[in-house]
Amino acid sequence: MRVTVPLLPAFDCHAHFDHGSPFDTPSGYGGIPDNLHRRDAAWIGEQYRKLGILGGGFSTFASVMEHTECIAEENEYLFRLSREEDWIRQWVVVDPRRPETFRQAERMLASPRCLGIKIHPSYHGYDVEDYAEALFSFAAEHRAVLLMHPQKIGRMPAWADRFPEMKLIIAHLGSMAHIEAVGRAKYGNIYTDTSGSASSLNRVIEYAVEQVGADKILFGTDGYSCAFQYGRIALSCLPDEAKEMILLKNAQRLFPGAHRSADI
Repeated sequence: MRVTVPLLPAFDCHAHFDHGSPFDTPSGYGGIPDNLHRRDAAWIGEQYRKLGILGGGFSTFASVMEHTECIAEENEYLFRLSREEDWIRQWVVVDPRRPETFRQAERMLASPRCLGIKIHPSYHGYDVEDYAEALFSFAAEHRAVLLMHPQKIGRMPAWADRFPEMKLIIAHLGSMAHIEAVGRAKYGNIYTDTSGSASSLNRVIEYAVEQVGADKILFGTDGYSCAFQYGRIALSCLPDEAKEMILLKNAQRLFPGAHRSADI
C-alpha cells in the first residue's frame, strides 16, 4: 500500500552554512569528507523549496567555530545577506569576551530580520556560567530569544528563572537533561530544538512532547540534511497538531517580528 503524506509548512529555527570564509567548517568536520557533506546556502535553499520549508534562522559555520576573531565580521555578512535573501533570518552571535559583539547584537536585534542571540560556549572555549550574568541579563534587557549550544543544561533553569524576560532555546534535543530543563523553568521560558543527529533516536522527540508539550519544541536542522530532519517530524507518529506546532507554529509565536510575507 502506498501512503502519500502531504508536506506541512515549516520554519528551520536553527541552521548554519559555509560561504567561502577561511574559517568555514574544517575539512572532514566530524569525520565526514567535504564531498559527502555539502553546506552552502544555495544547496540548503534548494532543499527548503522542495520540502516547503519557508525559511531558516542562520548563523554561519565560521561564526560558531573556534576562531572567534571572525565573529563580528560574520555577523555583519549575515546581517547584509538576511536583507537580500527573503528566506534567510539571522541569529547574531555573541561572544561575551568580545564587547563589539554585544554592540552588534544591540543594533541587529532591532531588525525584524534577526531572530535573536546565538551563543556557542563549547566551541568558542568558555564556560557559560562564567558569563551567564552578562549574557542573560543582556537578553532579558532586550526581551530577546537566546539560542545556546548545550552546556551545563541542568543549571539553565535557575538562570531562566532569574531572567524571565528572556526566552532560552537549548539546542540539539537529545537527552533527559534537555527535557527536564524545559519542564523545570518556573516561567515556561526554556525551549529546545530538534536540530542535530540525536533527533534520530527513536523516541526522543515523542517522549519530549509527552513530558513538556509540543509547544516547547522547535524544528531545526543544524548542519544536517533538511530531508532527514524534516521527515523526522513530518513522518513521525506524533499527532498532526503537534507536528504543525513543532514545524511552524511555535516559530511564528516565538518570533512574531520575523515576517516572511504572510507565512513567518
